[in-house]
Amino acid sequence: MRIIVSGLAALHPVGGVTWDYLQYVIGLADLGHDVYYHEDTWSWPFDPERNAHTDDPGYSVRYLGEFFARYAPGLSKAWHYRHLHEQSFGMSASAFDEVARGCDLFLNVSGASAIPEQLPGRCRTVFLDTDPGYNQIVLRERPAWSENVERWADAVAAHDRHFTYAENIAGADCAIPDVGLSWRPTRMPIPLPLWDGLAGTPTPARAPWTTVMSWGVFKGPLVLNGTEYRGKEAEFAKILALPAVTGLPMSLALGGVADAAARERLVDTLGDHGWSVVDGPGQTRTPELYRTFLARSRGEISVAKNVYVALRTGWFSCRTACYLAAGRPAVVQDTGFGAHLPTGEGLLAFDSAAQAADALARVEQDYARHARAARELAREHFDARKVLAKLVDDAMDSGTGGNAHAGSDATRGARR
Repeated sequence: MRIIVSGLAALHPVGGVTWDYLQYVIGLADLGHDVYYHEDTWSWPFDPERNAHTDDPGYSVRYLGEFFARYAPGLSKAWHYRHLHEQSFGMSASAFDEVARGCDLFLNVSGASAIPEQLPGRCRTVFLDTDPGYNQIVLRERPAWSENVERWADAVAAHDRHFTYAENIAGADCAIPDVGLSWRPTRMPIPLPLWDGLAGTPTPARAPWTTVMSWGVFKGPLVLNGTEYRGKEAEFAKILALPAVTGLPMSLALGGVADAAARERLVDTLGDHGWSVVDGPGQTRTPELYRTFLARSRGEISVAKNVYVALRTGWFSCRTACYLAAGRPAVVQDTGFGAHLPTGEGLLAFDSAAQAADALARVEQDYARHARAARELAREHFDARKVLAKLVDDAMDSGTGGNAHAGSDATRGARR
């Protein structure tokens, strides 16, 4: 099949974001598909060197080119970045249009890009929801602070299939609101050979437990039925005291605090409780720096966004999947994923500070066993060959799954 994957790797050219999206491209190519990466968000990209969004595409273009040259040289000529919907980089506009005209599946990870106009009527289009709960509340409530929300909602509905990282979406305890779309659960795919070298690297006993996180992420209040849902900052108090309680070194690669004074106050508070804080964007700027940060970690200790936890979404972090693939155990906040993934060895879930401290102690008592279990869990449940084969099969099946936007030529014409 010919598959086009879209993401946010050029809009946010930093290590963790890159792995979130481009592992889809590599994994699908490993399955033998004819795969292309395409990004057309109409938005100014972020330039980490300037620490600002910019109308200059130079950094993003170099970044994408270097990624494919290093990690997927066979795909070095199979990417297309459409800057501000005007300039094409990587592939030419005409070359990409020709690819699009023969496409069988368009996989829009995070709904980042507009659906290419050149797709044929038979092409199946997929919206992949990587921010469950948040996206459905915005679709339901259409908050005034969400820029162009009506246009975005129309764009989401225009896809033929809708997948989500909310693996618990069918659970009786899941409170994600119904927005009239049929959601199919999926999870992050990991091409395991990319992480083999790290998985075999031993971790020093006093290496820190770590995570990479953005502190504040929402542009406005996220409210459903009178209840406000928040990001990770609302949950972090549950693990704030863990370094002192456990005596273990812990380090936080922090981003998402734009105000310098507010960041200084936050770093001081975290430091007072035993956390070592490093600059997240700086420490994980490139794909390789991100891998190195994970490899030098004892394991991951992390909360999830409040909206994921409170709605019992079953969301599971792309970052945590990478920790597991690198053979690093993960102690992470429960979102309901335990109904779909095995926990207790290699991956341990917590609801409270006491549970988190107990989980860390259990891992440290037999670290080698938990490290092996982490890698085995990644192999069994996140292997890109398994995850993506199922995703493609589900995306291309003939049933509409309750979705009224299955792709006929008439429907596709109406999208334009």
